Amino acid sequence: MDAHSRGRADEIDPADQWVLNPQTGNYELRLNHSGTESSRPSRTTNHSGSRGESEAPHTGIPAQRGRHPAGNGGDRKQPAAGRGRGQRASRRKKALLWTGGVMAFVIVAGSAGAYALYQKFNGNLDTVDVGDAGSKSVTADGPLNILIIGTDKRTGEGNEGYGDKGSTGHADTNILFHVSADRTNATAMSIPRDLMTEIPDCTTKQEDGSEKDIPGSQNVRFNVSLGQEGRDPGCTMRTVKEITGLSVDHFMMVDFNAVKTLSTAVGGVEVCLDKAVKDPDSHLDLPAGKSTIQGEDALAFVRTRHSFGNQSDLDRIKVQQQFIGSMIRQMKSDDTLTDPGKLFKLADAATKALTVDSGIGSIKKLTSLAQELGKIDTKNITFVTMPVKDNPAEPTPVTVVVDPEKSQQLFSMMRSDTSLTEVKKKEQAAKDKQEAVLKGSRADAADIRVDVLNGGDIAGAADATVTWLQDEQGVAESANKGNAPAKAGSTTLTYAPSQADQARALADIVGLPATALEQGTAEGGQAMVLTLGADFKGAGVPVTGPAKAPEDIQRASADKAECAK
Repeated sequence: MDAHSRGRADEIDPADQWVLNPQTGNYELRLNHSGTESSRPSRTTNHSGSRGESEAPHTGIPAQRGRHPAGNGGDRKQPAAGRGRGQRASRRKKALLWTGGVMAFVIVAGSAGAYALYQKFNGNLDTVDVGDAGSKSVTADGPLNILIIGTDKRTGEGNEGYGDKGSTGHADTNILFHVSADRTNATAMSIPRDLMTEIPDCTTKQEDGSEKDIPGSQNVRFNVSLGQEGRDPGCTMRTVKEITGLSVDHFMMVDFNAVKTLSTAVGGVEVCLDKAVKDPDSHLDLPAGKSTIQGEDALAFVRTRHSFGNQSDLDRIKVQQQFIGSMIRQMKSDDTLTDPGKLFKLADAATKALTVDSGIGSIKKLTSLAQELGKIDTKNITFVTMPVKDNPAEPTPVTVVVDPEKSQQLFSMMRSDTSLTEVKKKEQAAKDKQEAVLKGSRADAADIRVDVLNGGDIAGAADATVTWLQDEQGVAESANKGNAPAKAGSTTLTYAPSQADQARALADIVGLPATALEQGTAEGGQAMVLTLGADFKGAGVPVTGPAKAPEDIQRASADKAECAK
């Protein structure tokens, strides 16, 4: 398959789709499942009354699932249970509306795409094959990490004045969207483009199907993880993993034009300013208080660096988070969700603006993703910025570096799937487990039997740990069992009920929190299993507990409007 390809039309589910009403010339969302009834008229998507591109009559539209053909030219008699089916259809419609709205977060790119099960929208999608940089299915168990990338590529009419003139598209705006395993909450962590970091080696797939190996770079800005030297979004995904220890499952990428077209499609996005702004560079001209912006004004709002705070990229990130949060609320409002015409425009704009990895490179797959995200309440989506500090290598700092203490706390929370909206609850639960699990007797080191597996990113970690346990800690019955079957986000120790004293002793030696101990049901005839995860930093380095939130980090909730200062 080519690295850059289009969504496949053969994955379209005909059950719910936009169809052309030949009587009005407008596209309408058909949710009717009756075989005798055509689509009911709805608000139009073509307000001028002209017909769309595809003017096929209803007989040319694929049959819906559950359709019942009329017998002998007459209407099929509806059974008494028909009312129940109507109620189910109503609930189904509400579910679809909700699904469309929740995708607003991912730069609203996939939102109406969940609605747009029509061939036109599937063909709009651009995809990139990132190889093994991505991982799981959107419906797989466990947490889900999606990297959202806004590039500075000058595509689209009127965007010549923005970004780097010769840019192939750098990682200008970056948000790692971590969805919890139970789909009840999410943490959206912004990554500064001016972060100095290490970019690992990466292999990219070219349009002709060949592969190109791109060597890594040391001490460079994060934004060159995309575009520079031919790097694709898979390289940016690998860079995020290098920094955070979190494996990125999928990416979604948009450019300048997406902000303009999507904000216009929803009828404008409400923003709030603490003071009036008139910026000659971005041409942003807004009064103090609330304003509804779209198109060029929306792009100027998210691009300006000289209007808020100390005019840094970090303050611009806060403004972008405010804009995205407002977009979420607008997308999920009745004004959008109950207007088929607006949804059609949004679907078209969103899918044209969106580039994704091949793992979610179809409307069907985006719909599955939307359904997963639809389980999250807006109040449980927390925006946060990666903790950083000024680059000490620069006399007058322009770039930033990772704050080693605060960032590791945040990364550890995300790796252990702890939400910022429920930290206190998790902290208390961890404390209770610590007291319950670690209270009791300890076995002697010589009596501990443990197999060590490496599920982290440090090569040779299992072997080094076994050597340390045997030579320095007296745990002679420890064995290196090589790599774990799959990567592990956090370190775990699995033990049988009869091995609790061994587990407590090994937890003391290795420095494991109680949350890392997992009691199984098997008898203790076999050795315990210590699986080293992404949070493992080396033999003898304690694995810190996951539930402590870093202090004084910038955060905001998606359900609350704030004024830019």
